[in-house]
Formats: sequence, structure tokens, C-alpha cells
Amino acid sequence: MDNILTTIIKIAKTTSLVKLILIGIIAGLCLASVSPSAGIAVGLLGQLFVGGLKAVAPILVFILVTASITNHKPGNDTHMRPIILLYFIGTFLASFTAVVASFLFPTELVLAVSQSDANPPQGVGQVLHTLLFKIVDNPINALSSGNYIGILAWAIGLGITLRHANESTKQNLSDLSHAVTTIVKFIIRLAPIGIFGLVASVVASTGFKALWGYAQLLTVLLGCMLFIALIINPLIVFWKIRINPYPLVLRCLRESGITAFFTRSSAANIPVNMALAEKLELHEDTYSVSIPLGATVNMAGAAITITVLTLAAVHTLGIETDFATALLLSLVAAVSACGASGVAGGSLLLIPLACGLFGISNDVAMQVVAVGFIIGVLQDSAETALNSSTDVIFTAAACKAKA
Repeated sequence: MDNILTTIIKIAKTTSLVKLILIGIIAGLCLASVSPSAGIAVGLLGQLFVGGLKAVAPILVFILVTASITNHKPGNDTHMRPIILLYFIGTFLASFTAVVASFLFPTELVLAVSQSDANPPQGVGQVLHTLLFKIVDNPINALSSGNYIGILAWAIGLGITLRHANESTKQNLSDLSHAVTTIVKFIIRLAPIGIFGLVASVVASTGFKALWGYAQLLTVLLGCMLFIALIINPLIVFWKIRINPYPLVLRCLRESGITAFFTRSSAANIPVNMALAEKLELHEDTYSVSIPLGATVNMAGAAITITVLTLAAVHTLGIETDFATALLLSLVAAVSACGASGVAGGSLLLIPLACGLFGISNDVAMQVVAVGFIIGVLQDSAETALNSSTDVIFTAAACKAKA
């Protein structure tokens, strides 16, 4: 028994994390197929893994951003301006792609599903109001609730004011940053076990049977996300770095996207992205801010979800609209998603806002949201994978362009 355990530990240490995650996915699929009850039972492993990532992510962001800004050397460019520009370009092109796909392949929904109990924002003004109050949130509450806008605001403020602190204070912050990073690395090494539990429980409980009725809708949604991930993002990266973008893009999809797909949480994937950014040898002053910022405002996947589902409702109701109007309104809703980040349901809660811009009643809009929850097992997973992996891709592209 000891020899078997020793062999397993040795294999785990010498095998790449991506390969171990793939093994966990296959094992989860096999267990769910053989024994659904056992698959649901091991879901606890997945819940613990996601819980661990969500628990460490806020304190990681707070400590790392504070330490990076405190120890930042004058004259070092953090590349934040080009990264934010890339976030905006990516979101716009995602909206554009989704509008084109929705006009080429119009989808109609059967709106006979139960109402959702979700409480969506009632307008752009409310979204901006929420965003502003997230910035001035109590720091303790921001850390406990995972409010990354508030966490970033406090970390940046403390980092700037502590830049004039004595060297021992700066060193203590740096040591604390390394300690938290070490804990994060340990949790990430547990990813194969966590993803094994997530895959087994999801497949055992849903079986994906309910998704067949929405095959065309899912095809348009996932097709847009794949197009952005494999065509548009590489083109943007090539525009920045002028070399073959696919090694970088595929590595980020493999090492960030796969984990995000199964955790279905951009917040939980922040530690994974930071670890990947470190392996890519990016500047800590840059990725410690751009990664959590991207998890909040980089919304390419959300832009696609909001646009496709809203225009599906438009086509279902026979509402006449031109391409330019559809693009403008979907982009407004997608950009507004940064104000609703961290809310259960994610981008789906912005659908009533987008529908309202087309004159669609809230009752109908909430039925569309309910459809979104039905297909969420794939839609939300793919959306999170695209959003989260793109954070690292654009951060790396901006850093390498300046190198």
C-alpha cells in the first residue's frame, strides 16, 4: 500500500498539471457513467476546490496588488493602458461577432419556462450606481464578499500611500505576498482532484439531456466563443506582438481556460491566472493588477451571451431591428456587465437590461434568463473560460509588445 501511494505521489510530482487535469476529467466522466450516485457524492471534492480558490483569491489580490505598488520602482512601465485598450477591443469584437452570428443564424425560443427569482438591474444608471458603491465599499466587507472593484481600490490606495514607508515595512509586505502565493500554488496543485469531482457531479446530475432542446442556440453561442478564442484573440495578439500568437493563446486556453471551464468562476480562476502569468515571466506589477481587473471588466464572453440571447428574444417576438442598433445596444449591455460582476447568474442578469433597450417586457426577458440558466452548464462554463483565459492573453501580449 505504501509503495502504491509513493508511486502515485511521484507520478503527481513529475506529470504536468494540465495532463493531471485531463486525467481528472476522464476519470470524472467514467465515474459518472458507471455510478451516477457516486459521481454526485464526489462532487464535494469539486466544491471544496472551488471554495478554496474563492477563499484565497480576495486576500491574494489585496496583498499582491498592495505589495506590488508599494515596491514599484519609478520608471517601470506597468502597461496598464494598452491592456485596458485590449480589454475594450476584445469586448467590442465579441459583441460584433455575436450580432453577425445572430443575424446569419436567427434563433427562436420557446418561451414557456418558469420565471426566475433573479433580481436584475433596472437600467444602466442602476448598474453605474452599483459600480460606484462597490468602489467605496468597506475593505473588510469587500474582502469577505469578493468585491474585487472595492479590493482593487483599497489595495491601490494603500500601495500608493505605503510607497514612502520604511524598507522593513516594504519587505514584510513582499514576504506576505510570497507566503500567500505559496498557499495558492498548493491549492492549484489540487486542481485535478477538484475538477474530477466537478465533472463527475455535473455529468451525473444533468447528463446534458436538457440541452438538446436548445441545440441551435448553444451552437450559435459556443460557435461565437470559439471564433473569438481561436481567430479574433490570436489576431489581436499578432497585432500587438507581430509574431505567431498561437503558442501563447493555446497555452493560456490550456492552462487557464480548462480550469475556468469547470470552476465556472472568474474569481476562483484569479489565482490560476496569476500563477500562469508568473510562469510566463510577466511583470508582477502588471499582472497583479490586470488579472483581477480583467476578472471584473473583461467581458467578451458576457458580451456574446447577452447579445445572442437578447437577439434570440428579438427574433422570437418578430421585432424589426437593424444591425447597427443591435450592435450598439448589445455593446452597452455588455460593458454594463462589469457593474454586475460577482452577482449570482453573471451575465444572464444583464439580459433584461438589454431586452428593455429593445422594448421587450420584463416578464418575457425573465423567461429568456430562465432559458439561460437551463443551458448554463455549458454556456456559463464556456463564457468563463473565454473571459478568464483572455485576461492572461491580453496581459501577456501587452507585456511582450513592450519587452
